[in-house]
Amino acid sequence: MSGRLRPLTLWRVALRANLLQSTWNFERQQGLGWAYALQPVLEALYGDAGTRRARLAEHTAYFNTQPTLASLALGVAARLEEERAGGAGPDEAGMARVKAALGSALAALGDRLFWFSLRPFAAALGVLVALAHPEAPWGALVLWLVYAVPHLVVRFLGVGLGYAQGPAVLGGRLRRNLERAVSLLAYAGCVVLGVLVAYALVPGGEVRSFAVQSALAAGLGLGLLSAQRARPSPTQWALGLGVLVLLAAWLRQG
Repeated sequence: MSGRLRPLTLWRVALRANLLQSTWNFERQQGLGWAYALQPVLEALYGDAGTRRARLAEHTAYFNTQPTLASLALGVAARLEEERAGGAGPDEAGMARVKAALGSALAALGDRLFWFSLRPFAAALGVLVALAHPEAPWGALVLWLVYAVPHLVVRFLGVGLGYAQGPAVLGGRLRRNLERAVSLLAYAGCVVLGVLVAYALVPGGEVRSFAVQSALAAGLGLGLLSAQRARPSPTQWALGLGVLVLLAAWLRQG
């Protein structure tokens, strides 16, 4: 064992975590990406090549969670592997149980935080900015920054946090802060959506025609209904309606 892991090693893990789903498959899902991300830790802890290969093979087993919060689980795994290399950590079965428990907990929390809260908020804010500045690409830039920056911050800081706190990483303040972030983003998204609807109905202080108001109301109603159904997904609804809008615009010009 080489001693406590260096920050550079954890940074390499965080960097590799961005490729967690690059080898996603139906058998092991994120397993191969997980092993690839954790490889710098195993190289730092195990000098024997045979032991290192055996540990790496163990970590290619099935794993799946929300990909951004997976960095927390990687940090915890690094901490446990360090203890394991010193003879005090969990065995293979124990490591698998910790990964499974963390994967489920992080998936439940991360899906609500990133997919169901941050993504709609970023989209609504981007559309609002695009409507306010149609001649510039600010809407796309705002959407990208609001959505991508939190992902990158959590992904790079999460490994160190998981390593520092170990398996209890979700047992205290961090979980409460993440739950609070979900609530705040939900409220903020509703506010931005309300402003967006108002801006669409009364651009520049001039009320839209009744036909436009009716179409907007129908679109919002259809969107809310589709969001409550698993199939077709909201993304499929959006793509389908986008194609219909493009077709209608092309027919109108023709």
